[in-house]
Amino acid sequence: MQRDEIFEMVKGHIYEVLPDLEGRPISRDDRLTDLGANSVDRAEVAMLAMESLSLQMARVELAGVQNIGDLVDSLHAKSHA
Repeated sequence: MQRDEIFEMVKGHIYEVLPDLEGRPISRDDRLTDLGANSVDRAEVAMLAMESLSLQMARVELAGVQNIGDLVDSLHAKSHA
């Protein structure tokens, strides 16, 4: 899956976990925290994305993720490893 496809999939999961954001544009520079996601929401978005890509990742591998673009890049790298 390409980065753009992963980004669209992650956005879908964000809207699923945070339905109040539906219709709001989301960019790669957005931070889940700034969008109103608490720690449980952020973990759920990451878990749903990993499940969608059939990835097994330790959460520590996402420790340096600062924004949605970083999450997409990490998922993309792991899916092509």
